Formats: sequence, C-alpha cells, structure tokens
Amino acid sequence: MSNPEVAALQDVLAGEHAAVYVLGVLGAQTSQSQQPALYERVTAAFVVHRQRRDELIATLTALGADPVAAEVAYQVPADLSTPLEVEAAALRIERGCAAAYAYAVANTTGANRAWQTTALIDAATREIGFGGAVEILPGL
Repeated sequence: MSNPEVAALQDVLAGEHAAVYVLGVLGAQTSQSQQPALYERVTAAFVVHRQRRDELIATLTALGADPVAAEVAYQVPADLSTPLEVEAAALRIERGCAAAYAYAVANTTGANRAWQTTALIDAATREIGFGGAVEILPGL
C-alpha cells in the first residue's frame, strides 16, 4: 500500500476517534425516555463509529503502520441543552466523517476503497437522519 493510502486511512481514523468521543458526549445529553428517536440515532451512530474506528486500527496495524492515537480530548459544542442542538452537532460529525471518507475513497484502491465507499454511504445516510439534505456527491 502506498503512503497516500496510509495517510488517507490515518485521516479517517483521526476523524473516527473524534466522532466516538463527541458522540459519547451527545449520548449523555439525550434522554431515552424523553427523546427516544434522537437517543437511538445517536447511540446507533456511536456504535457504528466505534466499530469503524476499531476496523481502521486493525487495517492500519495489518499494513504495518502505527495507527494515529486518539487525542486526550476533543472540542464539543458549548451548548447542547436542547435536542435540536444535539442533532445539529451529530449532523456536523457525520458531515465531517463523510468528507474524510470521500477523501479516502479518492486516495485508496481495491478492498480499502470499497470499504471507504461503504462507510461514506453510511455516513451520508446518517446525515439525512440527523436533518441533513440529500446531496449528489456527499462528502465533497
């Protein structure tokens, strides 16, 4: 695998580290009893991003690369006091991940490109679930 491919995978992994962190914070701001739909969407997104993070770590390790480590902390929105603010923050996460996956699709080949494409489609679909608009080329 060439260096641009490893670099693209590392960028996506860095984004997934951030997504897992921030989605954990968002999950703590939702109520399963008062906002069950939002709680379910945030929880499902957290699970998917955690799985993708772990898969990227395994892929990079198998390629002989040292996977980029998570930061100690990530910036979270200052105001998450309403469901709309939580949903808007989750939408920003999915948009950021979609952009990272689109970059990775352009810079990977073979099975890695197929995996990145699937992840891009998944992030774009979750964007819609968090109030985003349908885009012809998500992530760009």
